[in-house]
Amino acid sequence: MTAPAKGSARSGQSSPLGATVTPDGVNFSVYSRSAWGVELVLFNREDDVEPARTIAIDPATNRTYFYWHACVEGVKPGQLYGYRVQGPFDPASGMRFDPDKVLLDPYGRGVVVPKSYSREAARRVGDNGATAMKSVVVDLGAYDWEGDTPLRRPASRTIIYEMHVRGFTRHPSSGLPEKTSGTYAGLIQKIPYLQDLGITAVELLPVFQFDVQDALPGQVNYWGYAPVSFFAPHQAYSSRRDPLGPIDEFRDMVKALHRAGIEVILDVVFNHTAEGGHTGPTLSFRGFENSAYYILEEDRSRYADYSGTGNTLNANNPIVRRMILDSLRYWVEEMHVDGFRFDLASILDRDQSGNLLANPPVLWDIDSAPVLASTKLIAEAWDAAGLYQVGSFIGDSWREWNGRFRDDVRSFLRGDEGYVAPLADRLLGSPQIYGHKEREAEASVNFVTCHDGFTLNDLVSYNQKHNEANGEHNADGTNDNRSYNWGVEGPASDPAIETMRNRQVKNFLALTMLSLGLPMLLMGDEVRRTQGGNNNAYCQDNETSWFDWTLVAKHADVHRFVKLISAHRLMRDFAPELQDISLNQLLRRADRAWHGVSLGKPDWSVSSHSLASSVWYRDGNLLFYVILNAYWEPLEFELPATNGNPWHRWIDTSLDSPHDIAEWPCAPLATGLIYRAAPRSVVALYAGA
Repeated sequence: MTAPAKGSARSGQSSPLGATVTPDGVNFSVYSRSAWGVELVLFNREDDVEPARTIAIDPATNRTYFYWHACVEGVKPGQLYGYRVQGPFDPASGMRFDPDKVLLDPYGRGVVVPKSYSREAARRVGDNGATAMKSVVVDLGAYDWEGDTPLRRPASRTIIYEMHVRGFTRHPSSGLPEKTSGTYAGLIQKIPYLQDLGITAVELLPVFQFDVQDALPGQVNYWGYAPVSFFAPHQAYSSRRDPLGPIDEFRDMVKALHRAGIEVILDVVFNHTAEGGHTGPTLSFRGFENSAYYILEEDRSRYADYSGTGNTLNANNPIVRRMILDSLRYWVEEMHVDGFRFDLASILDRDQSGNLLANPPVLWDIDSAPVLASTKLIAEAWDAAGLYQVGSFIGDSWREWNGRFRDDVRSFLRGDEGYVAPLADRLLGSPQIYGHKEREAEASVNFVTCHDGFTLNDLVSYNQKHNEANGEHNADGTNDNRSYNWGVEGPASDPAIETMRNRQVKNFLALTMLSLGLPMLLMGDEVRRTQGGNNNAYCQDNETSWFDWTLVAKHADVHRFVKLISAHRLMRDFAPELQDISLNQLLRRADRAWHGVSLGKPDWSVSSHSLASSVWYRDGNLLFYVILNAYWEPLEFELPATNGNPWHRWIDTSLDSPHDIAEWPCAPLATGLIYRAAPRSVVALYAGA
C-alpha cells in the first residue's frame, strides 16, 4: 500500500469556518480548544482506505485562538476531506479525542457516504478511514437561482403539509423511475399534486445529513432524527451520485416549490446528534471538543440525555450557539428555505448543566437575528425529559406546535366528557394558552396527527399501538393516543364501521381547518394512509411509511374534502371583496357567539358533547354557523335569523360525497330554522356573500 502524501499548506484564515473556495484554493478552518494536533486529510474517493494527501496543520503558524486553519492550493469544489485530531482520551474529564477516526467537518456543506460506511467502525478501536463519511468542498456561488427568493407568505394564509422526502415518492405506485423515486427530484415531480391539494408550505422531516445506521440492529433510521451535519443536505435523498449533486438537487427542489407558490420549512434537530451516549461512535463533534458540543453529567464520562437519544447538544455554549445560528443563516441565505420547525425545542432552554435558563441566549439570538426576521420559526415546545412549554416558550416570533389542540380535539371527537370548553378555546386559536403573549392566532400550529404517532386513518382504526415490527416488543411509542377503532381493531369489512371511520376522519380535518391558527396536515392523511397501527415508525423504511398513491383514487372523497376545505380556508371561492383576506383574518374581525342546541345557550357542563358557534363578518355581510356534534345520537340545533339571506350548507360530514362538502357557489340551501345534525358530525352553514 502506498503511503499517503504528506504536506503543509499556507496559513489561511480562521474565518469563515468550514471549507471556503478562494481564488488561491480552499481555506479550511475548524474549532478545537483542547487538541494537540490537527490533520486535514484529502480523499480521491469516498471508499478509499488511505487519504491521497495528509496535511498537518501547524499549531504555531496555522492556529488562531482555538481555530485551526490552512489554505490549500489546487483544491477544487467536489474535493472529499475530513480531519484527524490528536488530544487526550480521558472520558472522566470529558475528553474523547481519537486520532484514528476520520471526522466530518462540523461546518461541511456536503457529505459523501461510502457503501462500506460503518457506524460500528467509528465506535471501536482502530482506523476507520475507508468506512467513514467524508465532507465535500462546495462552491456555493456556482448555482443559478434564477431570481428565486424565500416567499414570505403570511402565516394567516399558510397551510402546512408535514412530509418525508423519501416516503412521499418511494412507493412503487408513485409512477416515478427508480432513480428519482424517494428523492428531491421525485418530490419536484409531485408538486402539481400539492398545488391541487391546496398546500402552501411543506414541512420536511430532517434533511440534514443523518446516520441511517443509528437504530437498533436490523433496523434503519428512517425519519432522520440522527444528524451528523447541520449544513449538508442528506445525500441519499438525491438522485445524483456525484459529491456536489445533493446540494444542487436540493436547491432545484426549493426553486421549483417556490415557483409553485409553496414554501419550504425544514424540521431541524439542534438538540442531539447521531454520536449517541458514552458507547456511541466518534463521527465529528466529540472528536473535536466533546465538552463544548455536549451537555455532560457530573460524571463527565456520561452524557446528559434530555432528547431520549443518548446525548444532548450544548446549545447555549458559545461555540455551539454560533454554529446553530450559522446553520440557520446558511439554509436561509444559501438554500432559500422559508422556515424551520425545531425538534424538541425546549432543550434549547437548558444550560451546560441541564438547568432551565430564564433567558436562553441561543433562543434570543434566533428570535432577534435580522436574517431570520421573515422566516417562520416553529417550536416543538417540549423535550424528552418532561419539560413542557406549550404557551410559555421564550421569544416574540416563535410559533408552537400546539399539543393541547391535538389532545383536546381527539378527546372531544372520541366522545370523552369534559372537553367542550377546552375545544371552544382551541377553535379560537387557544387564547387561554397564548393570550398572555398578545399574539395572533397563528402562534398556534394546529394539528391532530404528525409523523410521531398514529396517522389519521389509524387514529380511527386502532385502540392500541402495534409497534412489534420495530423490535422493541411494542414497548416504544406513546400509549396516550386517545384513539378509537369503532368496533374492530384494524381494517374492517363492516360498512357501518367504515362509514363511521370515514366520517371521523373528515371531522378531524374539518376542526383542524376551521380553527383559528396555523393548520398542519400529515402526509397521506388526505387519502387515509395507514401504518398498520404503528405509532412510532421511525425505523420503517418500507411500505409502512411510504405514501401509497393508489389511495388517492381509493379515498377520493376524503381527498376532495381536503381540496375544497383548503380552498375555502384561503377564501379562494368567495366574493371579490373577501378574496384578499384569509378565513383566519375574517374570523378575527367577526362577531362570535356560542350556542348549544338552543341559541345563546351553550352547554359547558362536563357531560356535554356538542357545541355551536355563529360568526358574523359585518364588512362582508357574511354569517357562518358551525355545529359540532360528538354525541352518539342526532341533535337538532336552532339557527339564527339571517336578515333575509338564506342558509347554505357548506359542510356536513355525515353525508356521502359529494354532499359532504360543497363547492361554494353550488352550496345547497338549508331551509328552516332548525338543523338536524347527525351523530358524530361537523356541520358548517353560511349565509350571505
